[in-house]
Amino acid sequence: MRREWCGILVAALLLALAPVGVCAQEQIFRINNAAEPESLDPGIVTGVPEHRILSNLFEGLTTTDPKDLSPRPGIAASWTVSRDGLVYTFALRDARWTDGKPVTAQDFVYAWERILNPKTGAKYAQQLYYLKNGEEYNKGRLTDFGQVGVKALDAKSLRIILRCPTAYFLDLTSFYTLYPVPRWAIEAHGKDWVKPGKIVSNGPFRLVSWVPQKELVLEKNPQHWDAASVKLQKVVFLPTDDINTAYKQFLAGDSDWLPTVPAAQIEPARSRPEYYVSPYLGTYYFRFNVTKAPMSDVRVRKALSLAVDRQLLTKFVTKSGEIPHADFVPGGLRGYEGGAGPSFDAVAAKKLLAEAGYPDGKGFPRVELLYNTSDLHRVITQAVQQMWKEQLGIHVDLVNLEWKVYLARQGSLDYQIARAGWIGDYVDPNTFLELWVTGGGNNQTAWSSKRYDDLIGQAACKLVNAKDRMRALQEAERLLLEEAPILPLFTYVNKGMLSRRVKGWYPNILDLHPLKFISLER
Repeated sequence: MRREWCGILVAALLLALAPVGVCAQEQIFRINNAAEPESLDPGIVTGVPEHRILSNLFEGLTTTDPKDLSPRPGIAASWTVSRDGLVYTFALRDARWTDGKPVTAQDFVYAWERILNPKTGAKYAQQLYYLKNGEEYNKGRLTDFGQVGVKALDAKSLRIILRCPTAYFLDLTSFYTLYPVPRWAIEAHGKDWVKPGKIVSNGPFRLVSWVPQKELVLEKNPQHWDAASVKLQKVVFLPTDDINTAYKQFLAGDSDWLPTVPAAQIEPARSRPEYYVSPYLGTYYFRFNVTKAPMSDVRVRKALSLAVDRQLLTKFVTKSGEIPHADFVPGGLRGYEGGAGPSFDAVAAKKLLAEAGYPDGKGFPRVELLYNTSDLHRVITQAVQQMWKEQLGIHVDLVNLEWKVYLARQGSLDYQIARAGWIGDYVDPNTFLELWVTGGGNNQTAWSSKRYDDLIGQAACKLVNAKDRMRALQEAERLLLEEAPILPLFTYVNKGMLSRRVKGWYPNILDLHPLKFISLER
């Protein structure tokens, strides 16, 4: 158990130096991060556990307001936008990397070129398709990166040219895919550049230790341009993937923030003042690998979706206010109307499965459903497994995998069905729907539709009218759900435990909480 105390002999001095009500030795914030991070390389990761760490190790052109998620100046002190919305010019402040080198506009150019270089294999390369010629370079149709819309005008000036006006581009500049990275460290150490003693970063915190499966520790970065505003001295990320163990750690005082609560503990947790629930812009769903039988048959995929009673799942299994939802885009986004997802219909599900050659489940082959280690994922997959057995007469094996293995098997299409979750990167339906374009790094289903690609492309650039754009995105989602490479289950809610000592933490729909603004009180 963590001990919280101030040395008696120096108590008077510490209290004199520390802010009122805060003990300097107590500014150590412990987070249960649920999984061992896949990597600390902003260019290759895609997960929430990685995001929590990277958003504090690195800093982009902008940062995120902790309350309303609006863009704030980061490495860019200011910027201008042309009248046509195509040209952004960022003025960089005097900032330094943890090794003392200045952060320059060229560091961003190098990082973005690295993301778009097809040899990198960045799953989030699409985040830079908004640049002029970004997609062409990534897909090998253009070999001269000098024609892509990013250029260092000088050490402190970065010019961005977009392929079309993008209202949420500034929101993207605070996302980790667009962070600068240190070329010299990467060239010196290769893939090992993210390890302690080798990593060079530019955020409000720096990496001091990383013991896999035990803890990852950040400390305040004295080189950061705004270090004076950072109150926390250390942040400890605990990769406890057994959520029941993590819950016990929180109750014992060994962590300050638990981002999720075990389903079996929801009722007792609700009675505690540390418990919170808030809306979350995210969808829990299953992926289908459409290259592997029987998932290659759309009738099978649709039958599996129709056989799931989402109302029962959220009422009796997750039990925390999750919204049963058969659409992929969460509801409530301004100007967007969903409603295309399938409702529970056991009769229709059985009919489709019979048409596919498996009447009453007879002859249905062995199928595996992958999920990463988590009590919540376990109970959800078990519940769906039982629904499929009762409604369709089929058995699906559940396979529990450690986070990195789970990600690797999805990325290499070494699966039939896999549980998944997607949290919006910005508040627009596009952040959910662009995932499924042909060859998209986060598609990982092998599903492809030219019509779908065309609709997403039209919404991105060709449709100026907001209503027309939303209609194109709605048609794209209807097509996605009709061909069913995915099976949406519900819209997330944030449900966790937060120590009452924590200040500067605000609920928001993306569950982003910059540690720069957080402090601990006695």
